[in-house]
Amino acid sequence: MNHRHDIGVVRREFLQLGFSGFLGMGLPGLLAARAQAEAAKKPRAKAMIMIFQTGGCSHIDTFDLKPEAADRIRGDFKPIATHTPGMNFSEHLPGLAKLSDRLAIVRTMSHGNNNHLNATHMVLTGAPQPGAFFDKIATRDDYPNYAGSLDHFEPRHDGIPNGVMLPTFLMEGPLVWPGQHAGFLGAKHDPWQIRQDPNLPDFKDDTLKLPSGFTVERLNRRKDLLGEMALHQAALAQCSSAEKDPMADQRDLAFNLLLTGKVARAFDLNHEDPKIRDRYGRHMYGQSLLLARRLVQAGVPIVQVNMGRVQTWDNHGHIFKVLKDRLLPPTDRGVSALLEDLASLGLLDETLVVMTGEFGRTPRISGNMDKTNPGGRDHWAPAFSTLFAGAGVQGGKFIGQTDRLGAHPATRAYSPADLAATIYDALGVDPAAEVRDRLNRPIRLTTGEPIAALYSSATS
Repeated sequence: MNHRHDIGVVRREFLQLGFSGFLGMGLPGLLAARAQAEAAKKPRAKAMIMIFQTGGCSHIDTFDLKPEAADRIRGDFKPIATHTPGMNFSEHLPGLAKLSDRLAIVRTMSHGNNNHLNATHMVLTGAPQPGAFFDKIATRDDYPNYAGSLDHFEPRHDGIPNGVMLPTFLMEGPLVWPGQHAGFLGAKHDPWQIRQDPNLPDFKDDTLKLPSGFTVERLNRRKDLLGEMALHQAALAQCSSAEKDPMADQRDLAFNLLLTGKVARAFDLNHEDPKIRDRYGRHMYGQSLLLARRLVQAGVPIVQVNMGRVQTWDNHGHIFKVLKDRLLPPTDRGVSALLEDLASLGLLDETLVVMTGEFGRTPRISGNMDKTNPGGRDHWAPAFSTLFAGAGVQGGKFIGQTDRLGAHPATRAYSPADLAATIYDALGVDPAAEVRDRLNRPIRLTTGEPIAALYSSATS
């Protein structure tokens, strides 16, 4: 059997080359080869912050403006120059415009599903929803989201969760948005859900506080007792499948969260410099993004910030007023502050930041454009924009171009599977890795390819 060394030389090849020939590479050559091998293994990012514009943000009114198009296409907003020559953003994104040299905007994201729930599953997992139909809610047959997959491949036992989702759980009546949990990998890999607005004066997470009257020593004794009880129950039941308590993972995480306190401290925004809090904006968007930065600092590798509640960006009417007054200013301020904050702390180089919705909005404005029926844009999956920054992303460029209406990619299209492969690759998870569904069938994690243009001078 051949033995392959870390530098990629098989023992038999070593003998064929000859000892003197191998040494002819010289020490610098050997060290360079080893450095290349180590670099290939090293993840681009230690963490990823997903900023999710639930409902679908209008690409034509943000990063892919069409000022030369007809009135019913181009909308109300004017393009403004950015820090990067030839790269124009919406007039309502001045903060991001100043940081354009750090941003890569993929303008040719594309898929074929205009339904919120199905599309959300695709973007947050990188795969079509199994058995998808209109408004199919989340089930345990769904693909795992990014945090769930990371927890499956790289479980941790240090009291820090692999994923946190905040500040809203995407649910409307009986409709639970898919893509928010670990799907068929099981509940033990689900990200931790925070369902409170961090901007509230009394914001806190009571699950991270020791119960009244408990000390660390007493909690440790309680943990040991529960573990012994679980073992005795399994033995009494004589259940071969109960070699391990099925709740052990969740219980261990809960206890570790309480005992370490590292993540708990991240939630105490009152310890943050008030000037920094002001810079993010004293609103749900800004304080949620600040909390995301603090969680990354605490060691959480994946944080998803839902920018609003379900369908917040689903502007079928009043779109220009809503974007101008309610959505774009806090988003621009909060995301700009996040990028500047990460950079000042030395974290941007190791944190991938992604901002996207589940799709874009129609090029043609709907409605009568008057007081009785103000204009809006409807669902549009064939083309939309996704923002990337940090973790080696080369900023200052648009990747891809849409046609003159912003309706379809005019250059290479990128799918949610490519988005997933990009995220997994950045975090050191093989996008082609095999997972098993609930029927134990082998399934590839995602069929996409990492978006190589993010890391080169290419623009398509």
